[in-house]
Amino acid sequence: MSIRDENKGLVLLVEDNRGIAEMVGEYLERKGYGLDYAADGVTGLHLAIENSYDIVVLDLMLPGMDGLEVCRRLRKDAKKATPVLMLTARDTLDDKVNGLDAGADDYLVKPFAIQELEARLRALIRRDRRQVSAEVLTVGDLVLDTATLRLTRGGRELAVSPIGLKLLNILMRESPRVVSRADIEREIWGDTLPDSDTLRSHLYNLRKVIDKPFDRPLLHTLHSAGYRMADLAAETPANGG
Repeated sequence: MSIRDENKGLVLLVEDNRGIAEMVGEYLERKGYGLDYAADGVTGLHLAIENSYDIVVLDLMLPGMDGLEVCRRLRKDAKKATPVLMLTARDTLDDKVNGLDAGADDYLVKPFAIQELEARLRALIRRDRRQVSAEVLTVGDLVLDTATLRLTRGGRELAVSPIGLKLLNILMRESPRVVSRADIEREIWGDTLPDSDTLRSHLYNLRKVIDKPFDRPLLHTLHSAGYRMADLAAETPANGG
């Protein structure tokens, strides 16, 4: 019988493929994780809302309610920030963007190595448990309260994914300094780096929320250098000096 290690975490696995579910469940339990299981989206969403998990491993194609809708409802309706690792056979950039738009924190394409799945679980759980000092970060009219995770621009409430909040925390904390892609990836994903499209997908989603509806962008890409948050209009020196 497997003995649960409280430090490993409690996992909710939502997967309708019985073979994959048994393989993942048996492996994680042998490693000391606690595990709850749902075979459809409706049950998975109910469990994710009613309980406190360290992470949700969520299949995309599910009976009753697909993984994208489960993720959207978990974020928007239940306001829960539990890390979500999405499993799917789809691997195009649009598929990844859709998953991240729905609120997923990471994306693993089937078929996958079980060791890689566990490594990604560990990384997501570690990041979620990391203590964040409480402070209010401001760039232009964008304000992030790192204690409450309340994000506003021009007084308007904004909602971004958990990874989006971590990106903002890094870029606003370092503003106006340029932060390299490697430094961002290392701080967010640690030793388990994502594929090359993942950071780009998160930045694309972030821009849609914090910049696109407003009259001037605050998130800037400096090719071959990195990214920075800055209000360029405020940085322009006054004429006539």
